[in-house]
Amino acid sequence: MPLGAQASTAAGRVDEVFLFSLALSVVFLVLITFLLVFFIIKYNRKRHPRGEDIEGNTGLEITWTVIPTILFLFMFYFGWTNFEYERNVPRDAMVINVTARQWAYSFTYPNGKQTTELYLALNKPVKTELRSLDVIHGFYIPAFRIKEDIVPNRQNYTWFIPTMLGSFDIECTVICGPGHANMLSKAVVVPVADFEAWYFGDADAPLPGLAKTAEAPAPQSANPAMAVLDAKGCLTCHSLDGRVMVGPTFKGIYGRQEVVKDSAGHERAVKVDAVHIAKAIQNPDAELIKGYPSAMPAAELTPTEMSQIIDFIRSLK
Repeated sequence: MPLGAQASTAAGRVDEVFLFSLALSVVFLVLITFLLVFFIIKYNRKRHPRGEDIEGNTGLEITWTVIPTILFLFMFYFGWTNFEYERNVPRDAMVINVTARQWAYSFTYPNGKQTTELYLALNKPVKTELRSLDVIHGFYIPAFRIKEDIVPNRQNYTWFIPTMLGSFDIECTVICGPGHANMLSKAVVVPVADFEAWYFGDADAPLPGLAKTAEAPAPQSANPAMAVLDAKGCLTCHSLDGRVMVGPTFKGIYGRQEVVKDSAGHERAVKVDAVHIAKAIQNPDAELIKGYPSAMPAAELTPTEMSQIIDFIRSLK
């Protein structure tokens, strides 16, 4: 996308306020700098070896008080009206739940579908309801000029209408931990017909032309479990190669003894087997592997998908 692309209805409004404030600041910078240099030259010591007292100028004082006040009120008016616009959500907006956690976003649609990228229909209003599972995050889509803080134990929201086809960056604007720089996603805007074909299609229906490629070795990418893990956002927190991430790595975990802590704080040793993995997926807060945060949302899987994931994790030696 071109730098500075305006990809939502909010973008133009935000840019107008920004450019107005910028132009005003430049005018005053030039004016004040000019007057500063002018008076330094005019009243330098060579021309005025003896200082003079200035009693004051009522007209000048009124001028430099009234004009900045009027300009400030203009800036406040533009900012307030745009803020009011961004808080009044259209009635027909689709509500998408955005869940932020260290260090990934996940998106849940009204029909229950979940993705790790935000899929949007062109020129259709969307309300994003924002919640955090751990710390403060900043939900920011630069091309949309949308930015809202996501605060734990507090519901927040924003809305927009995407007006340009394409894939746009989603970032986190709050330093939320050592993996903050990797907390990235995409807002993918597609034609209405393509979005509806995916949204109203079956659970595995891909978005035409926007199917994601899993970040995994070629032999594993053909495994159906990889598609499930990718679609549910599991690979944003769990690695396949032993790397330390938010959650424990899948490599070599099957059959290993781990210490878990239940909701009451009691610890015990368990063997990571099929039963433990299924329980961890369906009710992740029941028992946490010691040393890892409680930041995983429960995943709804079919029996086939659960079996595929367990077999896949078992194969990662």
